[in-house]
Amino acid sequence: MSAQLPLTLKFPPDQRLSAYVGEIAVRDLVAAVAAGARSDWLYLAGPVGSGKTHLLLAACAEAQALGRRAVYLPLAAMAGRLEQALVGQDDAALVCLDGLDAIVGDRDDEVALFHFHNRARAGDGRVIYAASAMPAALPIGVPDLVSRLEQCTRLALAPLDEDARRDVLRQRAARRGLELDDAVLDYLFRRVGRDLATLTVLLDRLDRESLAAQRRVTIPFLRQFLPAV
Repeated sequence: MSAQLPLTLKFPPDQRLSAYVGEIAVRDLVAAVAAGARSDWLYLAGPVGSGKTHLLLAACAEAQALGRRAVYLPLAAMAGRLEQALVGQDDAALVCLDGLDAIVGDRDDEVALFHFHNRARAGDGRVIYAASAMPAALPIGVPDLVSRLEQCTRLALAPLDEDARRDVLRQRAARRGLELDDAVLDYLFRRVGRDLATLTVLLDRLDRESLAAQRRVTIPFLRQFLPAV
């Protein structure tokens, strides 16, 4: 994947701060940083399903809507070549680095991130990191990088509970003109799982299939459709 992909990324419409289901104080702080109203650098820590990627993509969309250059970098796609991927990014108004865990243990990548952090600090931009755990809990081999990350405003995110996942999925379905009742949601969670990214991709297919068939999304419809997924 080209290192230039993040510069042309169209931030998904589902990933907006207005659609974030989680702690309001965290959402508001991210919004203020994205708008340049706060000077904080943020470090978001939490397990899969806690909304880290949602917040990072939403922050980029918010900044971009205000005419500010925003860059989203999924570090898992850049492991082993992070120095190249970070070239020229330190002058962006907002840089969101997702999945810090992916480059931990690679000294070259850790050193590249350390130098990027220092360059960006010398400018006027903002950086938001996301990882599964706080800096000291990750096996980072460059101590100075740990100290830099710990200077960020650190926020611990909890995974969404069952009700919140249902709210998110209903919102995303409604944006596609779909109505999902509790029975349908129960069926999807049992059959597909509770990963919201996977379910969101499935919603796009359900939208197309239900429109083509001129049918509502019901359990009988899902029983016909899901074996092909």
